[in-house]
Amino acid sequence: MSQRTFIHGFHAVMSRLRHHPESLHVIYLDEGRRDRRARELIELAQTRGVRLIQVDAARIDGMAHGRSQGVVALADPVRLARDLDEVLESLTEPALLLILDGVTDPHNLGACLRSACAFGAHAVLAPKDRAASLNATASKAASGAADLVPYLPVTNLARTLRMLKQGDILVVGADQAGSMSVSEADLSGPLALVLGGEGSGLRRLTREHCDLLVRIPMWGPIESLNVSVAAGVCLYETRRQRARA
Repeated sequence: MSQRTFIHGFHAVMSRLRHHPESLHVIYLDEGRRDRRARELIELAQTRGVRLIQVDAARIDGMAHGRSQGVVALADPVRLARDLDEVLESLTEPALLLILDGVTDPHNLGACLRSACAFGAHAVLAPKDRAASLNATASKAASGAADLVPYLPVTNLARTLRMLKQGDILVVGADQAGSMSVSEADLSGPLALVLGGEGSGLRRLTREHCDLLVRIPMWGPIESLNVSVAAGVCLYETRRQRARA
C-alpha cells in the first residue's frame, strides 16, 4: 500500500488537483477563507471529483505542523520515473538533468525543483546522504513541481556522473572558479548541470568528475547566488541556446 502524506499550500494542492487528482483522498480548507483562491480551489475540487471539507484553522495548522496557507490535502505519492534509466529511456529530446551536490535546505530543494520544472529539466538528482529529502516543506516550496519533475536520490553521486559521461551526456558544474561563463559554454546537447550545496559549493570529488566548470558572471558586490537562483540562470541559458539551435 502506498504511503499517504499531507501536502499543504495553495500552489501545491492546486497543482496536484490539476495534474494528479486521482492521488488525492481529501482536501481540508480553512472555513474562514472566503477569498478568490479559496473559491477557485473549491470549484476545481468539485470539477475533479475530490472531496473537500472545510474545518477550523487550528485543525489545519495541526496537520501541516506550521504555515499551511489554510489548505492541506491527504494524498498518495505521485507515480513519476523511479530511476535514471527510466527517465533517459523516455526522452524524445536531448537530456537535461539538474544535479544537486549536497543541498540540505528543503526550501532550496523545493525552489530548485520549481526552476527545473519551469525550464523543462527531465529530472533532479541528489545524493541520498547529506541532502534534503522531498518532505512537505520542500513540496510546498516547489509549488507543485514535485508532482511533475522526478526527484531521484542516488547512492553514489560520483558513479552516477561517470555513468552519464559514458552515455555521452556532458557534465557541467557551476563554480565561480569556472574557466568560462555559462553563456560561453555549449549547452545545446545532452547535459547534466551540477550545482553545489549551500555555502560549500561543489565537493572536490564532484568537481573532478565534471567535464567542464562554468561560472555565472557577477557585476554587483555579492559574490555568489542562492543555489536555486543559480539553477534558474543555468537552466534558462541552456534553453536559450537550444531554442536558437
